[in-house]
Amino acid sequence: MPKAIASESTDTRDNILAAGQRMMAAKGFTAVGLNEILTTSGVPKGSFYHYFSSKEAYGEAVLHGYFDEYLADIDRTLAAPEQTMAQRLMTYFASWRDTQSFLDCQGKCLAVKLGAEVADMSEPMRLAMKQGTSGIVERLAKAIEAGVAEGSLSVDESAEETAQSLYQLWMGASVMVKIARHGDPFETALKTTRRILHLSP
Repeated sequence: MPKAIASESTDTRDNILAAGQRMMAAKGFTAVGLNEILTTSGVPKGSFYHYFSSKEAYGEAVLHGYFDEYLADIDRTLAAPEQTMAQRLMTYFASWRDTQSFLDCQGKCLAVKLGAEVADMSEPMRLAMKQGTSGIVERLAKAIEAGVAEGSLSVDESAEETAQSLYQLWMGASVMVKIARHGDPFETALKTTRRILHLSP
């Protein structure tokens, strides 16, 4: 395949995925219809099925793309120069608070929006969600372990258990923010995170 055609093909597929990610983060998976995806991305139905065998396969691809981007963002945050690991971790959670808005998360809150919905609906999508969230927890655990080693933070449980607890805390806070329609649950989560990592206010 000529390079220009291959690039155009990749751009079309990425455009379809990006459109779906934004809509699904706002409305959920089942509420977004195929026609809406096609209209928003500006591609005909035939082009959609050229890249995806079904809406479920499409949803799985959206999740994989979302987590690839999300994990790359975490890696950059946790490798920030001239900061302690405790500072990098708190930057990550502050970014979570700032991007997981209950009003408009610009497609960045997909795991929160689809977590409960797809787990009982689609095994491939559930596994994509599991793989992505496990990647987040693994990175948090390594960061916590590094923070303990450098002395910038301390924990009462293992790094793995602490990472799991923190991720569950923030997922729960994200749901409560959507219910309450204000950011107080995130502020509570930040305080709890500092307490778990034994950081001063």
